[in-house]
Amino acid sequence: MKLYYSPMSPYARKVVALLHETGQQDDVEIVQVATTPTQPMDGLAAKNPLSKIPALERIDGPTLYDSRVICAFLDARAGGKLYPVGLGKWDVLTLEATADGILDCAVSITYEGRVRPSEKQWDGWTDAQWSKIIGACSALNTRWMSHLNGPLDMGQIAVACALGYLDLRHDARGWRKGHDTLAAWYEVFQQRESLLKSAPPTQ
Repeated sequence: MKLYYSPMSPYARKVVALLHETGQQDDVEIVQVATTPTQPMDGLAAKNPLSKIPALERIDGPTLYDSRVICAFLDARAGGKLYPVGLGKWDVLTLEATADGILDCAVSITYEGRVRPSEKQWDGWTDAQWSKIIGACSALNTRWMSHLNGPLDMGQIAVACALGYLDLRHDARGWRKGHDTLAAWYEVFQQRESLLKSAPPTQ
């Protein structure tokens, strides 16, 4: 299998972290690509018609895309270690969706500043995205800490990757303010080997 990936993509980081947590890092070839929303990599659309990464090319089936689909597939391949069965599964999926929602907003802010021409940038849009991020961090800090401090699952990995991206791209905005419990959890969790080995090079 081949994983089309960028070391700066927080979505791709989730997949790489899962590979390490499930011992599958030697089963997947990591193919680094350079792609942007306005200039996708040549040939990427043949792997993912949305021209987005990560994308997992399989030998015996169509290429999988969207990080949550890839993570679920790879976890099932490893015996279902990070997505529990039963009612707990829905908590993990909701937590992962919350983390990905943080990333969606944070990446949107990044693109607004880096890709959109300066005369077309809209502060109201950026502020609205950051408000959603802070709302999600507040929910994590108040509703989800018992889960985050529980047995390892994909929700925790996704949250750590999301918070890492906030540090990487939007550290000056200070997501930690008012979220001391979440920040303390992250300081410990980010030292996991899977997070260290999947960290972007500038982090």
